[in-house]
Amino acid sequence: MLDVLRWDSDLIRRYDLAGPRYTSYPTAVQLHSEVGSFDLLHALRDSRRAVRPLSIYVHVPFCANICYYCACNKVITKDRGRAAPYLQRLEQEIQLIACHLDPKQTVEQLHFGGGTPTFLSHVELRQLMAHLRQHFNLLEDDSGDYGIEIDPREADWSTMGLLRELGFNRVSLGVQDLDPLVQRAINRLQSLEQTRAIIEAARTLQFRSINLDLIYGLPKQTPEGFARTVEEVIKLQPDRLSVFNYAHLPERFMPQRRIDSADLPAPAAKLEMLHNTIEQLTAAGYVYIGMDHFALPDDELAIAQEESTLQRNFQGYTTHGHCDLIGLGVSAISQIGDLYCQNSSDLNTYQDTLSTAQLATSRGLICSEDDRLRRAVIQQLICHFELDFATIERDFTIDFRGYFNDQWPALQAMHEDGLVELGNDSIKVLPAGRLLVRSVCMVFDAYLDLHNRQRFSRVI
Repeated sequence: MLDVLRWDSDLIRRYDLAGPRYTSYPTAVQLHSEVGSFDLLHALRDSRRAVRPLSIYVHVPFCANICYYCACNKVITKDRGRAAPYLQRLEQEIQLIACHLDPKQTVEQLHFGGGTPTFLSHVELRQLMAHLRQHFNLLEDDSGDYGIEIDPREADWSTMGLLRELGFNRVSLGVQDLDPLVQRAINRLQSLEQTRAIIEAARTLQFRSINLDLIYGLPKQTPEGFARTVEEVIKLQPDRLSVFNYAHLPERFMPQRRIDSADLPAPAAKLEMLHNTIEQLTAAGYVYIGMDHFALPDDELAIAQEESTLQRNFQGYTTHGHCDLIGLGVSAISQIGDLYCQNSSDLNTYQDTLSTAQLATSRGLICSEDDRLRRAVIQQLICHFELDFATIERDFTIDFRGYFNDQWPALQAMHEDGLVELGNDSIKVLPAGRLLVRSVCMVFDAYLDLHNRQRFSRVI
């Protein structure tokens, strides 16, 4: 991997800017209230006519405890009874959406996120999966990618057995950091033993893939302490690792106000953490996929990147970007053809709207030709670190150099700085630029300006 990634402190200092993670282009910031449920029904009709395969995301917003770093849409409650009325409306949404689709549209990918999906009781999980199977064409032969996010403090062997029985074959576990001092500072006490027990259960029950999430830049973290966490995590041998940069935005995310900014590591210490992590994972045989993601060489993401079939959508890196993505639940985002749309992020509004048998779509956008073109450019760069102009010119009937003439000086500057190799017919992101690929993509973002850039985390 050393020829794939090169650490260059000077380049990182100059190009480590705030910007989108590009799980979509245009990003979710551009969604607006002029797009609603009527547009969603039109998109569903087009999906049905084309019999496109589906990816389904289900949002379960409830958590029993608050993690101070969290920026997810969530409801903190010890009252497990809060789930029942939510599930009632979620099942209503499933019915309303499914009746506009064709039973022949197979669900290649399914993902439960949150919140904490295992906040639901075993009976509720069974009921929800039965409802999904009743209304969507879920695969029965374990060939689909059916994943769920797990809080190891909220699961045990019986939970894992139930999930496997229900058809889940991938799990993603939040770890963040194993240092008790850091865990206390973020209000997430979770032992290595708890995490190991869930991983052992997943392996015994033959889950196909295990992902672990880590975060660097949390309060009380040090390069030495985080290196110990990474060392322990490598021993657990997850198939994939997500190593996220903590973005401290207390003005946007209320729980983060409980973090004392004086406890946050200095920028130089954060960079050291990332540098050490890359070296540790490299030495352990992990492949850098891009955008904080690492995988073992035989993982599907690594193979897809090798074969130039890797894609990216609201679920992150995926091998199912060709599917229409149906988002179910409060705040969930759908991507169907050229339509992006999002459900209301307010739990009461979501439930009240569905109680009147109306879809809870609150905002969205329909991609223009320019959006589609820039989306294709950004996707190629962020997934494969290279872009062939001829492919874009053929697909969109443009002259690449002419169309992006205004962006050319910025690309030339990146070429001179060693981030990219800019040729007459291609862009290649060089090993020193791969950690900064978001900065390269930002050159092609027509919506980005200094004002809205502050809404995003820094690249590193």
